[in-house]
Amino acid sequence: MLLEIFLATYGAVFLAEIVGDKLLYTTGVLAARYKTVPIMVGMACAFMLKMAAAVALGELISKLPPLFVAGLTAASFIGVAIAVWRKDERRAARGAVSAPKAAMVSFAAIFFSEWGDAGQITAAALSAKYHVPLIVWTGAVSAMVTKGLLAASIGAGVRGWIQEHVPPKMIRYAGVSALLLLGILSVIETLTEGHA
Repeated sequence: MLLEIFLATYGAVFLAEIVGDKLLYTTGVLAARYKTVPIMVGMACAFMLKMAAAVALGELISKLPPLFVAGLTAASFIGVAIAVWRKDERRAARGAVSAPKAAMVSFAAIFFSEWGDAGQITAAALSAKYHVPLIVWTGAVSAMVTKGLLAASIGAGVRGWIQEHVPPKMIRYAGVSALLLLGILSVIETLTEGHA
């Protein structure tokens, strides 16, 4: 029974998250800029905390005011874009970004954005249905980490090619632009879903 709940949660959250999710692309962008392991560590920590909140708070997550969620999402993506821009300036002067700093950028990009998204609402609903929050949390986090691994693998796969063929200044502009665009799309999506 517990394995069935785990698998049901994993499948439901993975499907809810994989279609049109901006954090999938955000993880890919970050993995194209930084080493994969720190991005995965930051991402996994953020997913663990977000799904813990979803399982513990249930429906309250889905009732967060859209304007609050949009503001938090906008601030998150702007903050991460600024951090990437500044880290790239410093990296050009000193060398590679440290693993802890890359993990913190990944954590912030994921933790502070898209609260009350399809994955969290799915996990909250399954937790309320099955009354085994630890199993639901484990399934939900596993699905989110799988999604992140897919995105990070793609981002890491292109990182070498990008670094060989694209000037660092262009990489910097493209990464920051992509983060800002994803942030704008997340805010628009949050606000339109909130009024639906």
